[in-house]
Amino acid sequence: MTHPQLASGPAEFFTGLYISFWLPGLVLGTALAIKLPSLVKLWRDPLLRAVGGLLLLACAVFVFAAPSTIAWTNRVTGVPNIAAPWVYSLITALSASWLLLVIHWRNGRTERQAQTRRATRWVVSVYAAVVVALWVLFALADVPVEQIEDLDTYYATTPFMREEILLYLIVHTVACLITARLIWTWIRTDGLDGWLRWGLRFLSVGYVTNLLFSAAKFTAITARWTGHDLNWLNTNIAPSAACIGATMVAVGIIVPHAGQYLQERWLVNRRRRSLAPLARLLRSVTGRREPLALRATPEIRLIRRETYIRDALLQLSRHLDEDLRRRSYDSALALGAEPDRAQALAAAVTILDAVEAERRGPEGDRTTAPDTAYLLQEIYAVSEALRAPDEITAVRARAAVPAQAPSAHDYSVFPGDTPRTPGSTAGRQG
Repeated sequence: MTHPQLASGPAEFFTGLYISFWLPGLVLGTALAIKLPSLVKLWRDPLLRAVGGLLLLACAVFVFAAPSTIAWTNRVTGVPNIAAPWVYSLITALSASWLLLVIHWRNGRTERQAQTRRATRWVVSVYAAVVVALWVLFALADVPVEQIEDLDTYYATTPFMREEILLYLIVHTVACLITARLIWTWIRTDGLDGWLRWGLRFLSVGYVTNLLFSAAKFTAITARWTGHDLNWLNTNIAPSAACIGATMVAVGIIVPHAGQYLQERWLVNRRRRSLAPLARLLRSVTGRREPLALRATPEIRLIRRETYIRDALLQLSRHLDEDLRRRSYDSALALGAEPDRAQALAAAVTILDAVEAERRGPEGDRTTAPDTAYLLQEIYAVSEALRAPDEITAVRARAAVPAQAPSAHDYSVFPGDTPRTPGSTAGRQG
């Protein structure tokens, strides 16, 4: 028996929750486009094939499950409701692809290969048999009245069609439960990459939401069997849950790939930006800016900046004052800097002094060629030190004051130097 008030009230309320089939199709298509280059290059990789198959099948499901496409399929073939077994078959294949993805993703490329192959054969065999059964049941069913959006409840009591509807819903639910369980267990594994963990979380939400799709369908069908009308669950809640679930699955696949890619690009760009103070300082030495190519990758731009800085430091090496660097190191330590920070501040003071000497001309040349290995290797630390002009000013001022008597730091070892002892001539001003 139908209850009009109960049916019309929720139906009217939940109609606003309906989500277009094309929205998840767009997200899934984006995920497929992101993965396509890798799929083409590494097609033999079973994991990539599983990802590509899942995304392709998911896109196909939402394209062919759209009401307009269902009507077009029925009209072109001339067979009423033939879109139903076709969409059910795509959903079944998609359910199998979920299991295959988790099997290959979790087991890895080299570990447990025999187990992976057995599980793959089992999933493919079972779900292929289900697809064949769906078409056999449709051929046996009598479904002359075309139904675009409400076929599952309309034919819920029709022999053979009833069994077909239950069959595709059962295999879909089983795949959701198994996949969600495997992913939830995997999320709690120690040592997972952060981006992979977030991707798994989105995937788990997607599969749990797909369970809501099955629950809404089963509830509407059961209500039909008992003489009630809960078709709004079938026509509004179930499609919306499927769309949200598919979107979450697509995001879960995108996040590990896109997150790692963006993180690497961010780190490279951050390293390049950290060299900006030193690169700006050395422009007066080279008389030009570093080469810039707008189409170059971040990695190439970083390499060009590093090369530009090292070339400029080599050009500046004739003006580097090793004695000033030692005094600046001792001064930085005396001012409370840690040894690594003191080393960077001393190098920054030395470079600033050399730049000024370069501007004064040849009279600032020194007869000895100092060791520039440290400067060439630690350009990041030196560039970071240049961001603290107050510290550099304090170190320069203290280093400029002649030492009246030996201090504790006079006998310390500057990184890379020969140990100095009282009475030795190394490092003395003379």
